[in-house]
Amino acid sequence: MIGLGSIGTRHLKNLFAISKERCISLQVDALRSNKTPLPNGVGDLISSEYFSYDDLPDDYDIVFITNPTSKHYETISQTLSKAKHMFIEKPVFDKIDYDYESLQWEPEGVYYVACPLRYHTVIKYIKEFLKDNQVYSVRCICSSYLPDWRPDTDYRLSYSALAKLGGGVRGDLIHEWDYLQYLFGKPLEVNCQYGKFSHLEIDSEDSAIYIAKYPDKLVSLSLDYFGRFSRREIELFTKDDVIVGDLINDQVRFLKSGEIIKLPQENGALYMEELKYFLDMISNKGDNHNNVKTAVETLKLAMGSEK
Repeated sequence: MIGLGSIGTRHLKNLFAISKERCISLQVDALRSNKTPLPNGVGDLISSEYFSYDDLPDDYDIVFITNPTSKHYETISQTLSKAKHMFIEKPVFDKIDYDYESLQWEPEGVYYVACPLRYHTVIKYIKEFLKDNQVYSVRCICSSYLPDWRPDTDYRLSYSALAKLGGGVRGDLIHEWDYLQYLFGKPLEVNCQYGKFSHLEIDSEDSAIYIAKYPDKLVSLSLDYFGRFSRREIELFTKDDVIVGDLINDQVRFLKSGEIIKLPQENGALYMEELKYFLDMISNKGDNHNNVKTAVETLKLAMGSEK
């Protein structure tokens, strides 16, 4: 494990839970940037701690890269020779101009970039819905208030608030572009406007708006850090109805007919499902639907570089 913040800790605990369920023998080491004692419930899951790349053994099955996005490229470069497979937290990089293709990727290795919303019950429902229904237009929004994300910490010091760490809504909220491409494929072109507009004390962008053109539809996407009422929704406009996929309340609403389909899921279940998918790939039980190349293409869209 390289990076034991909130998301790294989540993956660590899920990994132990799945390994117990599947009777997998597990030993986890950590590469750390400092010697601060790990929290209770985390430190006892770690066998060994290392503090430099050079000291890491060369025979790991998997490296989990869950440190700040700005460090991903360096971390991948330094650990490719030390593990057979990699689980890389999203977004894959903090910018699009890294020469990642020249790295020594192992042809048989699984290099997977996190995309947990693909496993959300609402997104899975919409994926099936699209097989039999034509959509004329799509509107998406992801809006929430950054200081409320982690009430016990200073939001101004968070990864999201600091551009130098790769923060900002375009990369931080890349989930939306990931599931849009998963549902509809790559658009013909994307236009993007973004910037810092609110009172928040951050130096990363707090808002971005995109218009994407497909052969048969337009898609608009709005992202922000300053919405005081959290919304994460996708609206589909069809011939007969307007369908709202509500990812916060785990439901799909048909606005004209009035039908509401509730799609409850346990808290954190999509992360467990994703990790099981990754482990299955390592056992040759599935294709990698979000490898590094695919994740870089998604990053290009999120950064607004595709015209």
